[in-house]
Amino acid sequence: MATLNIKSFPDKLYAKLQKQAKLHRRSLAQEIIHILDSTMSEPSQLSVLELQRLGKEIWRRMNA
Repeated sequence: MATLNIKSFPDKLYAKLQKQAKLHRRSLAQEIIHILDSTMSEPSQLSVLELQRLGKEIWRRMNA
């Protein structure tokens, strides 16, 4: 498995990531991997029937 080192990482962002990792009961590394994986994953395509059931908030997020 590869190792990733990041230089000059902003302290505020680091603190936010630590807080989020603790909230999700993950290590910092696990949280970052989870965020990157979910961000880089291909969005699933929805059928017209599934789109009709979406709430306004979800619809806005998908079309932002």
